[in-house]
Amino acid sequence: MSSDVTVTSSSIKTGDDCISIGEGASNVWIEKINCGPHWKLGDTPSESGVQNITVTSVVFTGTQNGLRIKTWGKPYSGFVKDVTFEHAVMQNVQNPIIVDQNYCPGDVNCPDQSSGIKISGLAYTDIQGTSATQLAVKFDCSASNPCSGITMQDIKLTYQNQNAQSYCKNAGGSTSGFIIPPSCL
Repeated sequence: MSSDVTVTSSSIKTGDDCISIGEGASNVWIEKINCGPHWKLGDTPSESGVQNITVTSVVFTGTQNGLRIKTWGKPYSGFVKDVTFEHAVMQNVQNPIIVDQNYCPGDVNCPDQSSGIKISGLAYTDIQGTSATQLAVKFDCSASNPCSGITMQDIKLTYQNQNAQSYCKNAGGSTSGFIIPPSCL
């Protein structure tokens, strides 16, 4: 439920989520940090939405996730909209770009459900570097609330000196200057 927040020029090493953005967050600016932001939404009914988030000039080194948005695989309502990720460097990151709307750890209380969180207006620009896995970009969006309005420009991610792969389910948008364009954008 935070608004008008700025996090800048920081190195955050927690062993888990360096920055976690929850329900009701708006007007958040994240710049020049080492590690990364992360969302976890849709675990409780009627959560407030997340909007107008900017993440710029960040570096991720050896992390599990880079630019990540995750929502529980539950039918609770809410939204994530108008999020900008720009000028990010990935260095041996397992999941450089990931949207996971089917989050259900241990398949407890949410298996085979669809996220009620609507994700729209995601912009990824100038994301470069290396992935620790072959799959560098993953959009696993909700079947009942597909992601929309995703734009990707100048994305250059490699895995072992070769173009990395991408995966896309229930998402739509556009790409340009992209070495590994997701097939559904």
